[in-house]
Amino acid sequence: MKGVELYGRVRYAVQFEGLSHREAARQFGIDPRTVAKMVRFSVPPGYVRKKPPARPKLDPFILVIDRILLDDKSRPKKQQHTAKRIFERLRDEYGFTGGITIVKDYVAGWHRRAQEMFVPLVHPPGHAQVDFGEAIGVIGGVERKIHFFAFDLPHSDACFVVCYPAETTEAFCDGHIRAFAFFGGVPQSILYDNTKIAVARILGDGKRQRTRVFTELQSHYLFEDRFGRPGKGNDKGKVEGLVGYARRNYLVPIPVFESFEALNAYLLECCRRRMADCLRGHDGTIGERLERDLAAFQTLPPAPYDACEKVPTSVSSLSLVRYRLNDYSVPTTYGHHDVLVRGYVHDVVISCGAEVIARHPRSYEREDFVFEPLHYLALIEQKINALDQAAPLAGWQLPEEFMTLRRLLEARMGKQGKREFVQVLRLMEVFRADEVAAAVRDAMARGAIGFDAVKHLVLCRIERRPPRLDMMVYPYLPQAHVAMTSAKTYLGLLTGAAS
Repeated sequence: MKGVELYGRVRYAVQFEGLSHREAARQFGIDPRTVAKMVRFSVPPGYVRKKPPARPKLDPFILVIDRILLDDKSRPKKQQHTAKRIFERLRDEYGFTGGITIVKDYVAGWHRRAQEMFVPLVHPPGHAQVDFGEAIGVIGGVERKIHFFAFDLPHSDACFVVCYPAETTEAFCDGHIRAFAFFGGVPQSILYDNTKIAVARILGDGKRQRTRVFTELQSHYLFEDRFGRPGKGNDKGKVEGLVGYARRNYLVPIPVFESFEALNAYLLECCRRRMADCLRGHDGTIGERLERDLAAFQTLPPAPYDACEKVPTSVSSLSLVRYRLNDYSVPTTYGHHDVLVRGYVHDVVISCGAEVIARHPRSYEREDFVFEPLHYLALIEQKINALDQAAPLAGWQLPEEFMTLRRLLEARMGKQGKREFVQVLRLMEVFRADEVAAAVRDAMARGAIGFDAVKHLVLCRIERRPPRLDMMVYPYLPQAHVAMTSAKTYLGLLTGAAS
């Protein structure tokens, strides 16, 4: 190919020096047709094909390759054909005799032509996009997968990120509540993917049947919902970008925190710091552009939505209620009753009618048992032989004073001592554990080993009055009578020792 310098010299000679094409060709040693081309073009135009190149070995198999690649679109990405695998199938199944290079070139061109193109969008203020992302973190010394709720305002690029133990209905609702509180208002509309938390079913005409919880959330805050096309993450590209940005910038290196509350406080500060950033293509900072978003927001309702999942169920004969594959205890008096379980992000609340009968920390394990020992003490008092094998009491960390009290009660009263010990434990149903423990210490110091004495001392401690214990109430205690010292008795002892 002739260089640009030669093009310039030939063009100058023809146009300014008046050389003919033939004379220029003779002087520069090139073909006259090349001179004509140089006159038409200021730079080498490159080779232009007049028709596609012939592929006699590959062309008969083009339809086979196209069918394989089209079928791959509905297959998992990790099980789609590579160009090498297509070549092997063509060779072994269809008798292809060509080389692998022409197959690779065709497959690469096919993928390039199949890539989707996108239209740049403009985002008016007052609208939001929501998605969940995943990352690894160390919470409370345990490495685990964390799920973070990402809330993005495309107009201003302001964001809100909060982490949860799992991507659940209650986390989805709680993330909205926190985001609305962070921005101080509710956007006009929110764009989602087709998560099962919000969409129960996609109908034939493309309409979405919302879940009950999502319908309640939307009715409470009165925002419009919008949904992207199934499998098309680019429909909500802003929040998809936020998910990657938050993972790379907020969660690298792997975050190490004592609790999710501490991690979320850190993420909240990250979102606030980002308000000062000025992104490419924008004049003002994110915080300055956020003002336009907030001006288009709706006001918050007087009270936040109760972000929980409600599940009606019944209490088993073991006084357990099952929620999300885990069992939670309730007082034994509610056995076989119908109850309502409200699952929050970090708590499980169980109600019978209008009364809250149990509250537990939420477990995200599988087939876990979450006991409150106090729920079983009334039943154990009746079935006292179950005291040592009661699963709800296993691992219950009690102060050492309680174990000492039990040994003394059983040593002096036998089986009845066990029952009195359980009665002492039941005082924690009404009084604080530290108050009961202090009363137990006081009772042992006074030698008044019994339920009545401990109860009396707890009440005195709370009412701030001096105790009045009648030791005649405790006839099983050893009685010691101390007489006045007598010199005559002492001499009698000495005389007896001498003899």
